[in-house]
Parts: sequence; structure tokens; C-alpha cells
Amino acid sequence: MDGNGEQWVIEIDVDWGKGAAMGLIGEVIAMIQFVLLISRQGKVRLTKYYSPYTQKERSKVLRELIVYKRYASLYFCMCVDQDDNELEVLEIIHHYVEILDRYFGSVCELDLIFNFHKAYYILDELLIAGELQESSKKTVARLIAAQDSLVETAKEQASSISNMIAQATK
Repeated sequence: MDGNGEQWVIEIDVDWGKGAAMGLIGEVIAMIQFVLLISRQGKVRLTKYYSPYTQKERSKVLRELIVYKRYASLYFCMCVDQDDNELEVLEIIHHYVEILDRYFGSVCELDLIFNFHKAYYILDELLIAGELQESSKKTVARLIAAQDSLVETAKEQASSISNMIAQATK
């Protein structure tokens, strides 16, 4: 809707088989289908799907990856369409790893095992619906710090409430 109250309707044809959205002007929007982090031993440590897959399709697709990069003992994998730019996806992977490194201080497999929720949160700040949302590492770091602050505040409040309840029941 623009300032004059008019509505703009854009028709988008989504082909889930290819995973790309086609707009009226014929522009294809690149989209990441899913993200996987796999250990050197082959254990999946993090998965995030941006396209609808059944459980059977998910297990089949695990064998059909397109773009990946190894950092230390972890493989960072992203499935994209054949028409998408692999170098751009490699750059997104590198960007995600840099943010994880900045947060965890040289991220390792144990960081993902014990703090998987933070790895997901960082990924959600970086990608939405399989598309890059935020390219600034500083912005993502600031948002993560704000989230951590909220979590600490909530923990402190819960602790003080449980202390009050414990004192009241004595």
C-alpha cells in the first residue's frame, strides 16, 4: 500500500519442486531450501528447513546436498536450486560461521551440542524463509546480545519469584 491508500498486488507463483518464487517481472528469487550442520562423524547437529518436506523426503534429501564447506570438524551444508549462485551460498555459509565464531569464540561441535538454541537463534537472525535477511555482523551481534540480556533478566526474575515462594511456604 502506498501513501495514497492504493494497494499493490503482486502475484507470485511458487514452484516448491524448484524452491524459487517467480514474480510478475520474471525475476527469480534465490532461496535456500535447507541448512544442515554435520559433524565429521556424520551426525547431524543442526537442521533448518525453509521448504515443506515430509519426513521421508528429508531423510532422502540428506544424501543429495549441493553446497557445503568444512570448518574444523563441522560441515556447513545448504541445499539450493541448480540455478542459484553457489559462490553466494558459500559466502552466506562463511558469514554464518564468522558470526558463530564471534559469539562462541571459535565455534566447535560442542558449542552446537550444548547451545543449539543459540545457533538456531543466530541462523534465524541471518536467514528468513531461506533468504539472507541481515548481512551486518555487528547488527546480528547486537541482536544476539539483546536476546541474551532478556534471557538473563527472565532467569533472575524467575529465581527471585521462586525464592519468594519458598520463603512464603516456610
